[in-house]
Formats: sequence, structure tokens, C-alpha cells
Amino acid sequence: MTDNHKFGFAALIGPPNAGKSTLLNQIVGQKISIISRRPQTTWHRILGITTTRDYQIAFVDTPGLHDNQHKHLNKLINRTAITSLADVDIILFMIDHRGWNEDLIRIFGHAKSRDVPVILIINKIDRLKDKSRLLPIMQESMQIHDFKEIVPLSALRLADKDGFLALVAGYLSNGPRGFPEGQITDHSDSFMAAELIREQIFIKLREELPYAITTEVVRFEVNSRDILCIDAIVWAGKNSQKSIIIGKDGKQLKEIGTHARRQIEKVFAHRVFLNLWVRVRKGSIDRKL
Repeated sequence: MTDNHKFGFAALIGPPNAGKSTLLNQIVGQKISIISRRPQTTWHRILGITTTRDYQIAFVDTPGLHDNQHKHLNKLINRTAITSLADVDIILFMIDHRGWNEDLIRIFGHAKSRDVPVILIINKIDRLKDKSRLLPIMQESMQIHDFKEIVPLSALRLADKDGFLALVAGYLSNGPRGFPEGQITDHSDSFMAAELIREQIFIKLREELPYAITTEVVRFEVNSRDILCIDAIVWAGKNSQKSIIIGKDGKQLKEIGTHARRQIEKVFAHRVFLNLWVRVRKGSIDRKL
């Protein structure tokens, strides 16, 4: 470490599907936060840590803030996101190429209320066919808040990763590392496996299934043949959801398991044997958030 080494926590916050999890995975260089096209895929606070000789940044990926809090799930997710802002050193508020609307401005109030620097990230600029539309979004943004920086980017590509990280680190205080070198998240391996399974359920079933689905890994160990053996339970809210997940003759569950196993093998760089069971338990979300 250098004498001017910097360390701190940076919160990624914004609406659902803004691209926060995609950006975090690109920063860390490994999938640690699951992604699907469904909004509100992220339910938990996910910590992604990046370390260099000059700085260590702990990025906090928060669930997407939702302006509609009438639904119970929205309230739980918002509570998790807002709580995650406590004690962070900088906030990265993310919107996409479509710019601002009234809901976004209300959501931004949660970030604005914190006494820390705020950087605005305008994501998905690769989807802007007319690049001249970017300048008006930036001008409107400065009228909404005096952002320390406005950073247009594509989280899928993150062309200048080193420059982006150096920009964030510049707003952190001097201090030693808070985590061991090489650590990239604070979540357990079994948590990550459970999340990768849940990701495949959302990708495969999309709108067929409500959000009241959780996953729990009950066995995570390497056997004598050097195979990572994982037993996991998919908790459904009712019997009809269980039937959807299993599918006719178990075909749906088999496909979910196959794709989840492949993703787990990529993340853990290990051969995986995955067993999945589907069970019914009411209040699954409340038990997990």
C-alpha cells in the first residue's frame, strides 16, 4: 500500500433495472450479484470489493428503490436499500439513457438526504442512437442536484474501468484496507450459490412466477472426488407455484438446475453436482429479507 492509500464504502443506488448489479460485476470482474430482466431481482445488500495498490473500494449494491410502496415486497426491498446507505462514504446514483422522471426524482430524495458526495451515473448510453440527447440529460441533472461528477457509461462494457475506479477513489479518505487483499465479497459461498439458482428461476420463468420464491442451500461441500456437492431447496409460496417450477414431468426444474449448475461452475471454477427440491412455505420473502 502507498502512504496515500484510500479506503471507503460506495453505495450503488437507483431504480430497479438501472444496471447496478451489472456494473458491480464488471467492477469486481466476477458475478457476485445476480441479474435478470425482471425488476427487483436483487433483494439483498451485496458487497463487492475491488483492491489496488493505491485504494480499496467496497461497493454496496442495493436493491432497486421502488416509488410504489403499497406492495409488501416493495416496502421490504426499499427498507433494505435505504438501510444500506448508512455509513457509506459516497453514493453513486444510477439512472439510464431515458433520463429523469417524477418517480426518479422522488427516489433520489433518499440519496440526496445523506451528507456525502453523490456521483450521478447515466447508464446504457450505448442504447442512445442519437448521442446529442445525452447533453440535455446532463444539463437537467445539474438542475436537480449539484452532483460531484456526472459519468455516462455502459455498465455492460465499462470501457475505462481503471479511470472510473480512480474517480470514485478520489472522493475517499486516506486509510488502510478494510478487507484482506483478494476478498471480493462479504457473502458466503452458499449464499452465492443460492442466489445463482434464484437467478435462473427468474430467467427461465419470467412473468409466470411471482416474486415470492426464495432459495436455501442446505449442503455445500466438496466430496472425495473433488466435486462440489450442493443441495438446495426452492421455497414456493403455494402449491400452484411449486407446480410451475417443477413443470410437466419435472422438465422445468431440470432445466433450471442445469443452467444454475453451469453458472455455479463458472463462478467457483469447480465441477458441481446440484440437487434441487421444491417445497411450499408461506411467507418465504419475509424470512429472507
